[in-house]
Amino acid sequence: MELSDAQLVLEMVKEKMAKAVEYLENELATYRVGKANPAIFSGLTVEYYGTPTPLAQVSSISVPDARTMIIQPWEKTLIPAIEKAIMAANLGFTPQNNGEVIRILVPPLTEERRKDLVKKARAEGENARISIRNARRDGVDQLKKYQKDGLSEDIVKDTEGLIQKEVDAFSKQVEEILQAKEEEIMTV
Repeated sequence: MELSDAQLVLEMVKEKMAKAVEYLENELATYRVGKANPAIFSGLTVEYYGTPTPLAQVSSISVPDARTMIIQPWEKTLIPAIEKAIMAANLGFTPQNNGEVIRILVPPLTEERRKDLVKKARAEGENARISIRNARRDGVDQLKKYQKDGLSEDIVKDTEGLIQKEVDAFSKQVEEILQAKEEEIMTV
């Protein structure tokens, strides 16, 4: 057992923490905050020849202005299926079609809905923090195993300190992401 084992543990921990932050960013991108944002539809699937298919694979989504989104299906026969999927997803939109495209007008958010979104964002942030702490725990546990196998106590203590610095840095990053999203949500 040597220093490289400790560095591997540190890299593994960093990677897990980075994934937690990346997941948080992707989750928060799907929040509807009163502006048209195609990421809202990232998890939406449409029945396409009997197979649930992501909306982005059967259409193009454009944003001509801040309050409008246009979904252009590759096949006009998909329009009813896309409308049905949007309504079933309960995103708060009423799709309108003209036989060619589906137009979605994004209504401004109510104060109550904004507060709900902030609560939801904070809950996602807490999940990210929990993932970061779990990564720290896993890393420290791995170091303890290596210590039993002969890794020096100094290297273990130093690496634990480095892991804690990473926890602090990633937690700060989560907090900054949440602050920015909260500000975006509450801005009318």
